[in-house]
Amino acid sequence: MSSFSKSHFLDRTTPPHIATLILMAGIGALSLNVFLPSLPTMAQHFGVDYALMQFSVSAYLATTAVVQIAIGPFSDRFGRRPVMIGTAIIFTIASVGAIYAPNFNIFLSFRLLQTAIATGFVISRATVRDMLPENQAASMIGYITMGMSIVPMMGPAMGGVLDEAFGWQASFWMLAGGGLLLFITLFFDQGETFTKREGGFAAQLREYPKLLTSQRFWGYCLAAAFASGAFFAYLGGAPFVGSEVFAMEPAELGLYFGSPAIGYLIGNGLSGRYSTRFGINRMVLIGALLTVAGMSMLLLFDLAGFNHPFVFFGFMISIGLGNGILLPNANAGMLSVRPALAGSAAGLGGAFMISGGAALSVIAGFILGPRTGALPLIILMLLTTLAAVACALWVICRAAVADETT
Repeated sequence: MSSFSKSHFLDRTTPPHIATLILMAGIGALSLNVFLPSLPTMAQHFGVDYALMQFSVSAYLATTAVVQIAIGPFSDRFGRRPVMIGTAIIFTIASVGAIYAPNFNIFLSFRLLQTAIATGFVISRATVRDMLPENQAASMIGYITMGMSIVPMMGPAMGGVLDEAFGWQASFWMLAGGGLLLFITLFFDQGETFTKREGGFAAQLREYPKLLTSQRFWGYCLAAAFASGAFFAYLGGAPFVGSEVFAMEPAELGLYFGSPAIGYLIGNGLSGRYSTRFGINRMVLIGALLTVAGMSMLLLFDLAGFNHPFVFFGFMISIGLGNGILLPNANAGMLSVRPALAGSAAGLGGAFMISGGAALSVIAGFILGPRTGALPLIILMLLTTLAAVACALWVICRAAVADETT
């Protein structure tokens, strides 16, 4: 019987319940995008240009990457519970501070403090790996991400409704309430799952070269980064394609834009059900191949002149489907290379995905123009998914080598 089967909700002597793990990651996902519809209102409130207000989004992503790198070693040293509880407190205070900020600079400071909640992305995955072997961990991570995948689908819509009814501050009150709920839930439910090792921090540091020089670790990292990078490229380029190429109205574009989330939800469910049966390496490869198949078909349709929103956004479901299968398994693989450094591996892998994805999002914005159509974006996404396939094959080859030591 797995350790998670022994967990009891609101019993901190047992591992955290799966609902708690979903809440950990879900609040972090909500903080990424819930206030996006309020950016124009907030720019007017603080008396700054929209471009400067939008900087709070890119700066948040960059700081999130740094937080994930830093928090992993801390959770491997001091345990999952105290680190997660501490960051939930910081996030709640920062959310309230952002509401009452008298100017943009102070708002931005509190906004960046909110990135403490990125700890939830790291620790939810590391906690699963603390308790389960890699194939079962991939399955559990799949179910967790399936549960939290609803949040980014609903976040902007919720933020827009709250802004219209109560003003932009309402989204941050919701985040503060979510942070408080998370703190209470963690305090009563999150049992410690990490077993501290003898030798302290010095012993932990001695393990790092084995992690950072592992070809399997970097294979999983790169497969996840390239696969998620295709999605980030979509985020950077699809608004332009929808508005300029297909002349879609904002409401219509919003309806089509969420198509990858449908595939992601299905992919997470498939990962949760089949990772234990097929193994993480095969699932990583299957996820990558599905994205390549979808982008290849879209390229052929585009070259043949079938340029229609149904075609473009319909094939984007394959990006979500492939990522939903690949990412939970690649994450489980990263965490399994050196289980004693699961927190560090989760943080490093998460930072790598976000930073690489942000770069591809910027590239997507640069390569599109009034006369290009959607073709440059489609080619960019196909190339990144092909790179994910290459990384998946490399991991499988390394795992098949009899004398593989890492």
